Amino acid sequence: MKGFLVLVVSLVILNLTTWATDKPADKNVTIIAGNNSPRIKYGTEKLTAALQKAGYKVVLSTDGKLAVSGTTIVAGLYADALVKKAAATWRLKPDTTGKEGFSLKSNTNSFIIAGTDASGTLYGCLELAEQVAIQKALPENLSITDKPEMVLRGACIGVQKPYYLPGRTVYEYPYTPETFPWLYDKALWVQYLDSLVANRLNSLYLWNGHPFASLVRTKEYPYAVEVDDATFKKNEELFAFLTSEADKRGIWVIQMFYNIIVSKPFAEKNNMKTQDRNRPIIPIIADYTRKSIAAFVAKYPNVGLMVALGEAMEGVGQDDVDWFCKTIIPGVQDGLKMLGRKDEPPIVLRAHDTDAPRVMKDALLIYKNLYTEAKFNGEALTTYEPRGPWADLHRTLSRIGTVQIENVHILANLEPFRYGSPDFIQKCVQSMHSIYEANGLHLYPQASYWDWPYTADKTQPRQLEIERDWIWYRTWARYAWNCTRDRHQEEAYWAGSLADKFGCSAEQGKNIVEAYEQSGEISPKILRRYGITDGNRQTMTLGMLMTQLIDPKRFGLFPLLYNSESPFGEMVIEYADKEANEIPHVGETPIAVADEIMVHGDRSVAAIEKAAPYVTTNREEFIRLKNDMYCYQAMAKFYAWKARAAVQVLKFKYTNKVPDLEKAVPMLEKSVAYFADLAGRTDTTYLYANSMQTQQRKIPVNGKNATMKTWVELLPVYKRELENFKKHIEALKKQGGGSGIASIKPLVNAPVEILTPNITRYTFQKNAQVFPDLSVVVNDLPAFLKGLQGIYYSQSRQITEGTSLNFKTAKPVKLLVAYFAEKNGAYLPEPTLEIDASADDYGQAQVKVANAMAIEGFPAINIHSFSFQAGTHTLTLGKGSCLLLGFINDNDPLPVVDAGLGVSENAGALDWLFEK
Repeated sequence: MKGFLVLVVSLVILNLTTWATDKPADKNVTIIAGNNSPRIKYGTEKLTAALQKAGYKVVLSTDGKLAVSGTTIVAGLYADALVKKAAATWRLKPDTTGKEGFSLKSNTNSFIIAGTDASGTLYGCLELAEQVAIQKALPENLSITDKPEMVLRGACIGVQKPYYLPGRTVYEYPYTPETFPWLYDKALWVQYLDSLVANRLNSLYLWNGHPFASLVRTKEYPYAVEVDDATFKKNEELFAFLTSEADKRGIWVIQMFYNIIVSKPFAEKNNMKTQDRNRPIIPIIADYTRKSIAAFVAKYPNVGLMVALGEAMEGVGQDDVDWFCKTIIPGVQDGLKMLGRKDEPPIVLRAHDTDAPRVMKDALLIYKNLYTEAKFNGEALTTYEPRGPWADLHRTLSRIGTVQIENVHILANLEPFRYGSPDFIQKCVQSMHSIYEANGLHLYPQASYWDWPYTADKTQPRQLEIERDWIWYRTWARYAWNCTRDRHQEEAYWAGSLADKFGCSAEQGKNIVEAYEQSGEISPKILRRYGITDGNRQTMTLGMLMTQLIDPKRFGLFPLLYNSESPFGEMVIEYADKEANEIPHVGETPIAVADEIMVHGDRSVAAIEKAAPYVTTNREEFIRLKNDMYCYQAMAKFYAWKARAAVQVLKFKYTNKVPDLEKAVPMLEKSVAYFADLAGRTDTTYLYANSMQTQQRKIPVNGKNATMKTWVELLPVYKRELENFKKHIEALKKQGGGSGIASIKPLVNAPVEILTPNITRYTFQKNAQVFPDLSVVVNDLPAFLKGLQGIYYSQSRQITEGTSLNFKTAKPVKLLVAYFAEKNGAYLPEPTLEIDASADDYGQAQVKVANAMAIEGFPAINIHSFSFQAGTHTLTLGKGSCLLLGFINDNDPLPVVDAGLGVSENAGALDWLFEK
């Protein structure tokens, strides 16, 4: 009986609650703005649209009087007279908040939206609009106070392309309708800006190498403009439109540029290159850049600037400090003087390939409104627990006293598949605060950065990235606003969001969330345990060669990936070494990850299949999402079995037993089979794996000229690798061993005329002296290098001035340059695409011969090659010693091997098993 009474009372209460929250009989709403701010006007317009969709009749009033009937909403600043009057009249006291914060209070027929600033009021309007959309009515007795945790929350667009423009190189893309038709699409801009403000993002970064020559004309260098007059006017109109539309949404537009890059007309007029990493600061370039920035600031005073000191100039030195403090900042100050302004617009310093703390120390003495920005996980997403020297740098920048912005950059290990794990992303944002001590977000598109605004999906018409990857933007933005949200409540929120998206129940929405979160662990774990680099020279979804797993250092292993952007653990080569020597394993291991990613893949597929029968809306997109889950599963199994095979192959290095190699064959066969599955699933669904389709892409194979960008193209590579392996096992069984190095034919010298004065040559062989001013000789080298005509160059001169060689050739040739594989001021750094986008302009980025020779007292030596066409050339290298080993014909085969010399162990002794 007692239970029955409880039930009756509960039903009565439920009915009373329902009656109380029914839509009011009076559907008239008056919205009054406390001031005429464009941001508040935009916010009230969005609120009006939501109310009208819910069936209300809305009047926007500007007379500043409170309505006497119906429902009244007052939106303004705390300090506005109307807000104060409404608070007193209605006895509603708004709570105080911080920057961009708002307080939302209501009683029966009265609402107050009070913002600390215009952006806060805007966000308060959007909050109430969202409540109306959810409840289909104005909620009662609201009491919400909110403000963002992160100061800057922004997204970026690359005004760049997947390929080089004719006659140009990396980052050089003038703003023209022919190259960027989307740039002039105002409807698309409105859609994009609306999506940013809906996610409460307050900044938009435009990335380009040298935008000034498309946007401003200086009286001193009028010839530097690189667009025609009609396009120049379009660009002016576009920027005026974009900045105005962004501002009324509370979005700060930031124009990024690289240093030192000049326009093509400027370069041609002054007989110089548009960019040359090794040239010093030249007065005319400094003056041109300073005046360009001044003109830009004077013309677009509400647009911020973001400066990348690295890549296009040789970083980490006094030049960086001088360029920022004597060219960039003075240029901004000159522009402000033209306007008669004394305030300082913000400048963001990108901490890439530069000593940012050193630069900031000097810069803050002359300019205060500075921000810093650095990559969160390099150019990938690998971990929410960053550590090591990279974490130290971020904390150092955060502790300068300015705001440090975390850049979620490129995402080379995620594209092109969909990614949206709320759990992983929330933990990332939490670590931005707790580990990096940062307070800003700079978010790249999840995929297709170089091909914006489209995704890689094979659809007609092509999909817009902002539409496909809505969950990517919403998750990062949601946690940039507040990263401490309760996990259980977040699970319900995302289940509801995905249920709305795909027309299913919240329970089925949970399954879709589960699919996202299981698949969300796969790509990060693969790259951080098996990868070569965190940069976009590696397209992780296209797989990796066996040689890259068993001999990663030969391929330019980027240490930061393992010592900072991965949990503590072991690489494949370290795991195999510990196994062979019976040493206990530590941290996250390759085999453990192989097990884990297969489980994640299976669970993601199982979860998406559970939801599939119940999807009623956006079915075509759901089918694409489901296919991505199967792609993640196939990719996980490809890597898992290949990693197991790699460990098994490496056993042979310690045992020299052919059966150890034979055990790896079925593992590698499974890996190839899963890659074939991946190729089949992507052949009809994706245009490409990677949006950057230039020679910077190196791993798993060179992707120059938009080749090797699909899984179908890579499948024969992995099949051939397997067949080579089987063939060599059979040869080993018959012959009892082999190294592959001894069979390489000797390289042949090419005739080249050296034009640099006082340069002599020597024969490269054992006991040869390699520097004219240093008594060191070659202790060992492979036979195929013997007899090359090396070029003597003073080591002391290389260290103090750099290396410069002028020469003439009648035929295309390669110059072999040997680098010392150790970070030391005395050694010339190897070409590194992670920090220098021009590091492959001559095809020099890849190591051709790793551990190529032994010189007592020197570190390991790697040979790279620079290709030149027939003609007269000058090769200029940076400061630090290296060896110029001589020229060979460009079409002569140059082996890509690890000679295993000059190191404690022959790390690459097994590479030949897969390559010949």
